[in-house]
Amino acid sequence: MITRKSKNNQPAEERATSPFEDEVVVTDLGIAAALVTANFELVALDRENPRKVKFIFRRETGIEKVVGDFWSDNLEQKSRSFWDNIKNLKNRLYSNE
Repeated sequence: MITRKSKNNQPAEERATSPFEDEVVVTDLGIAAALVTANFELVALDRENPRKVKFIFRRETGIEKVVGDFWSDNLEQKSRSFWDNIKNLKNRLYSNE
């Protein structure tokens, strides 16, 4: 997980590209699906490197806990919703957005 904060004194190429000051960036499809399933807002897909797309989420309270619970295998979610969100994210990855 990568956290980015926009600061006015940073060069333009280092500033966050979304309108939100704080972002959480993940590259793992499973974590991204878990965050979407947990109702966190997916702000954008960063396709700068087509081999490793970044999922950019708006930072909200509890987002780090969901990521931690995912990695420690303690996250409980509805399996059908999780699977549907994986399919939806894959569709977004392969579409011409």
